Amino acid sequence: MTKKRIVTLAVLAPLALITALYWLTPALFVEPLLKANRAMSDLTAHQIEVGDHTVHYLAGGEGDQVLVLLHGIFAEKDHWVEFARPLKGEFRLLIPDLPGFGESTRLEDASYHYAMQSQRLQAFLEALDVQQVHLAGNSMGGAIAARYTLDNPEQVKSLAFIGAPHGIESPIESDMERRLANGEIPLIARNQDEFAALLDFLFVEVPWLPRPLYQHSAHVAIDRAESNVRLWKQQQEDSFRIQNHLDELAVPVVTLWGEHDLVFHVSGLDVLREGLPNGQHEVMAATGHLPMMEYPALTARLYRGLLDAALNGERM
Repeated sequence: MTKKRIVTLAVLAPLALITALYWLTPALFVEPLLKANRAMSDLTAHQIEVGDHTVHYLAGGEGDQVLVLLHGIFAEKDHWVEFARPLKGEFRLLIPDLPGFGESTRLEDASYHYAMQSQRLQAFLEALDVQQVHLAGNSMGGAIAARYTLDNPEQVKSLAFIGAPHGIESPIESDMERRLANGEIPLIARNQDEFAALLDFLFVEVPWLPRPLYQHSAHVAIDRAESNVRLWKQQQEDSFRIQNHLDELAVPVVTLWGEHDLVFHVSGLDVLREGLPNGQHEVMAATGHLPMMEYPALTARLYRGLLDAALNGERM
């Protein structure tokens, strides 16, 4: 065997092994891929005890002001990483897995109603010695952010709904409302086909995911399906509705609502415009329920511009 051929084999053999492992045992690559993506946003993983829950969270950023990002139901902290990337120089970023979700503790006998989640969020921030925050949430996270703002108005500098929040009654019925009326729960996947359908339901253009992360996300969703049904019922039974408290929100409010959101119809934005006339509210064209994942850089830029306008008291 020639020296050139030996060198070639020495280079190709490890690549072939890595490729084989990538396809045959993708779980090995989940943590390295997550860490690499977080690193590009200067985020690192941490955990802290909050009451009877261990809360996992990402932290990073260089700014003096704190921005807390709250995910939606059945979602998790890493859904914000690309959105956070353009903001890392302006904010100190805190991105928790809300108790009951992601890597944080889920207790089968615990309540995850919004009032309890607001209290847990307060305990989380107190444990980190955070006094004032900008809050942003998606879907369930938006509702929790609003509830926290009502409970702790002196601690919140601004409130943002990045994607439609839960708790606004849209004048036009959404696709999800029609499916719920037929006995379906479209946000819960019990098998691979339902997981793929869930992604099509949430996005106009499904973001690309490396195969290991796609399979990991599908496995977690399917494995937790029955437990998720319980949390879903808790959320649907929760008496807190943002719509009933809009006149009590005394902080600058920013909204970015996907034009093609199938979970909450975009006509709900008119409710926010009427109830929060001093807010900054915008429709994102050709976007679904999770704009921070579908168009993270654009969503971050729009959020930053609307936040400046809201803080300066500008009118739409």
